[in-house]
Amino acid sequence: MQTREFRLRDDHVRLCDLLKLVGVADSGGRGKQLVAAGVVTVDGQPESRKTAKIRAGQQVECEGVRILVRAPE
Repeated sequence: MQTREFRLRDDHVRLCDLLKLVGVADSGGRGKQLVAAGVVTVDGQPESRKTAKIRAGQQVECEGVRILVRAPE
């Protein structure tokens, strides 16, 4: 599994946007499709909310990519 880090700019990022920003999805719409298809987990649990607020310390997995979310600098 490939691991990528994402550093927040604010206190959270929407899940569909996160997938786009790290390159798992080529658009926010595609990110929403991945969530709807049930292939995204947050902290090891399936996530069905497309705009779930992802915060620092959380881990998102989708299509063989693990995303580690870090706090803003």
